[in-house]
Amino acid sequence: MEKLIKAVEKHTDLILKSERWLWAHPETGYKEYETAKYMTEKFTELGYDLVQAGDIPGFYTVIDTGRPGPTLLILAELDSIICFGHKECNPKTGAVHSCGHHAQSAALIGIAAALKEPGVLDGLSGKIKLCSVPAEELLEIEFRNELRKKGVIKYMGGKSEFLYRGYFDDVDLAFMVHTSVGETFASSLGANGCIAKKIIFKGVASHAGGSPWNGKNALYAATCGINACNALRETFKDADQIRFHPIITSGGAMVNAIPETVTAESYVRGKTFESILEANKRINQALIGGAMSINCNVELVDIPGYAPLVNSPDMIKAYQEACSIGVPEYGYVHREVYSGGSTDMGDLSCIMPTIHPNAPGAQGTSHGSDYYLVDPMKACVGSAKVQLVMLSLLLKDDAKRAKEIIANFEPRFKSKKEFLDYCDAIFAEGDRIIYEDGKATVKL
Repeated sequence: MEKLIKAVEKHTDLILKSERWLWAHPETGYKEYETAKYMTEKFTELGYDLVQAGDIPGFYTVIDTGRPGPTLLILAELDSIICFGHKECNPKTGAVHSCGHHAQSAALIGIAAALKEPGVLDGLSGKIKLCSVPAEELLEIEFRNELRKKGVIKYMGGKSEFLYRGYFDDVDLAFMVHTSVGETFASSLGANGCIAKKIIFKGVASHAGGSPWNGKNALYAATCGINACNALRETFKDADQIRFHPIITSGGAMVNAIPETVTAESYVRGKTFESILEANKRINQALIGGAMSINCNVELVDIPGYAPLVNSPDMIKAYQEACSIGVPEYGYVHREVYSGGSTDMGDLSCIMPTIHPNAPGAQGTSHGSDYYLVDPMKACVGSAKVQLVMLSLLLKDDAKRAKEIIANFEPRFKSKKEFLDYCDAIFAEGDRIIYEDGKATVKL
């Protein structure tokens, strides 16, 4: 293990310089071409042959130990969020790494560099797949939906899309360490899943001063619908961790016209598939009721977002041990909670043993204007050490531990196809109200 830790430390300068470059060049999901180019250059300089996604950013590479065994997937995310209030955001796009994904990518470069050091693969069995993946942050839903309509992507999240494309068909277990606010390395039970929603209220335009009675105000319909959703909040069970947080992306064309079309985006989040679907049905009912109250219509586009993340208990134990070996000076804590956030690592956790733990090093508010990486040694170098040690714990001794974890795992879905078929069944779109002969028929 000491050899592994020193292999990472040897490349500290590369890791820290990569973190600074990546922080300064943030891009949002499925637009990370500059970021992906940088990652490609670094991996190529290290001597890796890459399989590029091609029509979207991202790539993977496979390292064969030369001994038979399972394939372990290690990931890092390319994308940023949008926060125009952050002092160091891109002034044109608002993009900024207030999510810490840039630190993940810097750590992945460190892992790739360390794996090229002599003796690091000694005693390991199986294959290691390193993947630089796009589009974890589920934002700009309208943009992604257009990519979907054009056939560029099928799923909103990068891991979901890579899974669909077959890039993970040979993978047996996976992990990814996410940068977080705090002092210690940490893990939890998992995180919420979600359905992504595009909401389009449809009214009739008219002169707002001269003849407002001839119009049907889509903005009023939207506010009625959202207020109706807000009235549901106390009816959701705490244990289900339901979250609904819409934003209006277009609220009207001009101030002196009754708004004809108002669009909004949101997720419906929850801890289980069942609770998400039930909450989504009730939220749809509230949105439809708001539209009907103003004699408007509403188009609801429900898109499969991310599955609930369930961290493998066996992988949690391995991560705890890796932290105690790789970074004993930083500490470790496990929390028996499910995060209210969502990640497409949840999709992988449905079909293979997975863990999505945290590395410290940031301060401020996640996704906020005060988020900064203040300790890259923890967030990047420390993270790389832990991941390399965990890799070794899983694949040493004829990959005994990895094989045990795989054997103990009980998947939520029996196959990738079964899981993706389930996701596809969530998809729904179209107007939800039919007005005729003085009656209204609704579709929830």
